[in-house]
Amino acid sequence: MARSNVKAGETMAMMTGKSTATMGDDAHANRVHGSSAGGNDKRPVELDAGARDDVFERLTAKLKARVGTEIYSSWFGRLKLDDISKSIVRLSVPTAFLRSWINNHYSELLTELWQEENPQILKVEIVVRGVSRVVRSAAPAENSEASEAKPAVAMREKTVFPVGQSVGSQSFGNMAGGEKRGSAVVAESAAASGSVLGSPLDPRYTFDTFVDGASNRVALAAARTIAEASSSAVRFNPLFIHASVGLGKTHLLQAIAAAALQRQEKARVVYLTAEYFMWRFATAIRDNNALSFKEQLRDIDLLVIDDMQFLQGKSIQHEFCHLLNTLLDSAKQVVVAADRAPSELESLDVRVRSRLQGGVALEVAAPDYDMRVEMLRRRLSVAQHEDPSLDIGEEILSHVARTVTGSGRELEGAFNQLLFRQSFEPNISIDRVDELLGHLTRVGEPKRIRIEEIQRIVARHYNVSKQDLLSNRRTRTIVKPRQVAMYLAKMMTPRSLPEIGRRFGGRDHTTVLHAVRKIEDLVGADTKLAQELELLKRLINDQAA
Repeated sequence: MARSNVKAGETMAMMTGKSTATMGDDAHANRVHGSSAGGNDKRPVELDAGARDDVFERLTAKLKARVGTEIYSSWFGRLKLDDISKSIVRLSVPTAFLRSWINNHYSELLTELWQEENPQILKVEIVVRGVSRVVRSAAPAENSEASEAKPAVAMREKTVFPVGQSVGSQSFGNMAGGEKRGSAVVAESAAASGSVLGSPLDPRYTFDTFVDGASNRVALAAARTIAEASSSAVRFNPLFIHASVGLGKTHLLQAIAAAALQRQEKARVVYLTAEYFMWRFATAIRDNNALSFKEQLRDIDLLVIDDMQFLQGKSIQHEFCHLLNTLLDSAKQVVVAADRAPSELESLDVRVRSRLQGGVALEVAAPDYDMRVEMLRRRLSVAQHEDPSLDIGEEILSHVARTVTGSGRELEGAFNQLLFRQSFEPNISIDRVDELLGHLTRVGEPKRIRIEEIQRIVARHYNVSKQDLLSNRRTRTIVKPRQVAMYLAKMMTPRSLPEIGRRFGGRDHTTVLHAVRKIEDLVGADTKLAQELELLKRLINDQAA
């Protein structure tokens, strides 16, 4: 995917750094911690929060100057300073993939920059923040062999138990018959096709382990249809699945890839994350084999790409757009997932967004009560395989399902709390459960209202389509619902006027301001409109509950 407009400096910057972050042990004089370079006192002086922020700001400015704005945005935009000790700096990133990439390519540069600031720094550590338990393979021996046969690719660490995701711990593979066999099929098919492009598949993420219900049933049906269809019967192309974190997007995507490989042993299936695509693109440029990389990706039957919101960089997005066009024009199936609808992926090139909007977009919502109960029952069953003496009553499970109503990850956190407490509080009560899980019940927290939900509810109320609200049509039957939706978006969300305008088909902020003022002027004299607004607010709040 090399292009003439990719700057040589960017290519060189991508090559900067080696795998170790440890430098010489003879560095002294701690300027960061405030000790004197010439003094005898080597004891570090603790930095307050403001001083730490100043140091980190200087370092990131230097880093951006060294690697360039685009590379900095792609790989370091979510880098945070966690801690500075006498000789160690600890930085954090949101995913294991970023940690692996930065360690392998930029650790030496980071150490150099920190030692310029403080020669006493010996090591820069990169850690993954906000990760609870890491998914482990159900078959360690098999997977370790498979990973050795693959290139050095760091699989993103996933928190266990998003909705629809496999609801197990390390031994969950023992619960679902055939999961190891499925893993072998994936490995054999990948080897047969010669594909070394994709990220590893977790053998537990299958359709059989997916907890289905009203909130995800349509997306599951579409996913199954794609996985079971032959390459000549492409449907729903591209299929775009969007949902908040912890609601099962990754599980569905990996299930599609695994099922497609099981169905057709020689199927050319590639599952990858947007971050992994960025890494392969950068590596291809560095190694001068971009053409080979491009040809490999275009010669596939099914492309499954996760976390599309993380695709950054103009040149990378340009190449992805070419790939997307080639696959879709060749009637090859594409499945994409992100944390928001295609129209809301504002960091993406408009051509990529347009292509994604041309397919079928399906949202996966939070699990309902029945789904939550089923997830907890399955999780308990897995835990009882590890500890047969474990006993958590149905009343407790039902109560947890009623009170913890967020994502599957929150439900997993609640269950883990119970599991931990059960070891020394075997007769735990409902009141005690409420006390333990108070931080997960969101009591008193503001509801998160999304503009797309406002658009959907308003469109349904006025019997128009959401696309009508985003269009340039100026008929009265469209203008009024559009203005009402803009007004409610301003009143019920923290979004700015320009942001609301972009969500309504790329309109200027003055258009939104006019709509807000128009509705405000009308509502005082129009009782019917006031009643409609109150009804719509209730519907929107109920949806956000």
